[in-house]
Amino acid sequence: MIEDPNLTHLLGRLGVIEDRIRRLVASRHAVDPQPDDPFRGLYLSDELIDRLLGEARGVPDWSDASARLAACEQGADLAEAAGHRLRLREVAETFGLNDLDVDLLVVGLAADLDPRFERFFGYLNDDVSRRRPSAALAMELCGVALTSAGDRARLVSGPLITGSLLALDDVDRPLPTRALRVPDRIVGHLLGDDVGDRALDGVLHEPAPIDWGDGGEVARALAAGIRSVYVREHATSSGRAIASDALRSVGLDPIELDLARIGTDDDGVQLARLAVREARLRRAGLIAATVTPELPASVLDALDASPQPTVLVGEAVWDPSRATTHPAVVDARASTTAERVELWRRELGPAGKRLDVASTTAQFRLRPEQVRRAARTARTQATLSHDGAVTVADLAAGARAENGSALDRLARRVEPAVGWDDLVLPRSTLEALREIELRARYREQVLGDWGMRPGGGRGHGVVALFAGDSGTGKTMSAEVVARELGLDLYVVDLSTVVDKYIGETEKNLDRIFTAAAGTNAVLLFDEADAVFGKRSEVKDAHDRYANVESAYLLQRMETFDGLAVLATNLRANIDEAFTRRLDVIVDFPMPDATQRAALWDRCLGGQVARGADLDFAFLGDSFELAGGAIRSAAVTAAYLAAADSGSVSMRHLVLAVEREYRKLGRLVVEREFGRYWPEVSVS
Repeated sequence: MIEDPNLTHLLGRLGVIEDRIRRLVASRHAVDPQPDDPFRGLYLSDELIDRLLGEARGVPDWSDASARLAACEQGADLAEAAGHRLRLREVAETFGLNDLDVDLLVVGLAADLDPRFERFFGYLNDDVSRRRPSAALAMELCGVALTSAGDRARLVSGPLITGSLLALDDVDRPLPTRALRVPDRIVGHLLGDDVGDRALDGVLHEPAPIDWGDGGEVARALAAGIRSVYVREHATSSGRAIASDALRSVGLDPIELDLARIGTDDDGVQLARLAVREARLRRAGLIAATVTPELPASVLDALDASPQPTVLVGEAVWDPSRATTHPAVVDARASTTAERVELWRRELGPAGKRLDVASTTAQFRLRPEQVRRAARTARTQATLSHDGAVTVADLAAGARAENGSALDRLARRVEPAVGWDDLVLPRSTLEALREIELRARYREQVLGDWGMRPGGGRGHGVVALFAGDSGTGKTMSAEVVARELGLDLYVVDLSTVVDKYIGETEKNLDRIFTAAAGTNAVLLFDEADAVFGKRSEVKDAHDRYANVESAYLLQRMETFDGLAVLATNLRANIDEAFTRRLDVIVDFPMPDATQRAALWDRCLGGQVARGADLDFAFLGDSFELAGGAIRSAAVTAAYLAAADSGSVSMRHLVLAVEREYRKLGRLVVEREFGRYWPEVSVS
């Protein structure tokens, strides 16, 4: 069996404590009036109380028994000189432990290494139920007095406690009788186990290197002795990648803490402390992402307690008043379109060789680590196909998988299911919709790389207005644009936005805009004139606050980074200041007779059986209906056919039109129904 120098050193220090226990037990036996009492530790006898009252408390002197300790440390010196790793010494150096701290640590973990010590401690504690060393016993075995303020402070608030190497249980007891406990993670580490604390599963991991960005500025700060750096990242940059690169360049392995998962209560603070301890045990650099304004200062303070380098990552501007942390601040520049395309190509590998990666991925605003995950998701999805090649749909699915759930709580998600062929619109309207798609696809290149919207903190968003009567295709068109871009469509429910209390509507809108900016999706505001209406002359407080709301929206739209569509039936009600900030305005007129005939054909679809008497030209010429009403009538006709012959005939269609007229409050006139009037009048 090969001897492990690390274990030899640890057990050697444990042997020193065992020698002290032997002497302490012997001294107890010398004055114990009832050494053979089988119930000792379960009751307090008169003799015991008398002995305690007459006992002069002293501090043991272990200096005459130091030969074994000296021999143990001499062997450790030789092992280190030979290149062996001695973890007890590493921990002492990393956490700033002195000789007393090391002794207390060894006493605390003794029972975890040798079960005999449980019985030793039960006897010396004079309580068989207390199998861990008490604080009084531990200090006695270390040769220090409870009345020594400095030594007592090392046990109460020294590096053992602040570094989470040692815990004092039974907080309701006086200090002398509180039990010492060494966490399992520390015991395992000292024995050579590098598996992390299970409490950190899911929140702490080792980040894989990403070939993007330059961590030189952060590395220079760390090399200069600055141990805390805040990296502010943008929508398409990665503070994590920069932090990882910087830490590796200064010789430290990075580990990453996901602040979004640790919570904001006391448990979150405790997990932050455990993450700091893990970084110190591994002698690694800690990346804490993502810092938000809502993160408690107590969590930041817990992270700041580490002497190891810590790189904080977030999107917000650093607020120096929120915590005692005063990091150096580094800005992570946004990635360029070319950089993201190259990253997509590397991550897709041979599976993406058939794609025009540049044009297929241009519309996705993703961070480098998100590109990696999205590409992997796309490759996984592609395995379902016969040849394993990644398709445009696979890429879109991978990108959408990176969308967070924040917008799902604020808007209704619609998975696009219609395309350009489903639209029946005038040419000018279709061209305007194509322009929206073009702007959304190339906005990062034009607004980001080329800087075509400089100054004023303007965002990289695209905002369009869809104006037209109800049922003219505004919502469907938004769905088509979303599908062509490979994005989800989110429809904002105005009931969740408008609030009667002053300032609440703005807060609700800000949450929606913020969530949408970080999501690859199209945001649709239906009935937008209710929120983006004209400002009015101020006559009372209500007018003033209504104008403040509009002014806020004007400012928020300027900084918006997403893709939004405002749909309205009343274009005249939209404030002109909003109109100036719109990228595209699309008018949706009522369909003419030819378009209505085409809509009847499209709305019936290809799955419904059709009768031989269908006359779409007659339906288009005779009934002036919007596309939404035609779609509703086609569904009604399908129900009527399902209950009749199973095949849609003109009788079913004209009956459906008659029902739609009544829904709309329109008169049912014989002239419009022509030769089919008998079908309607009979019904």
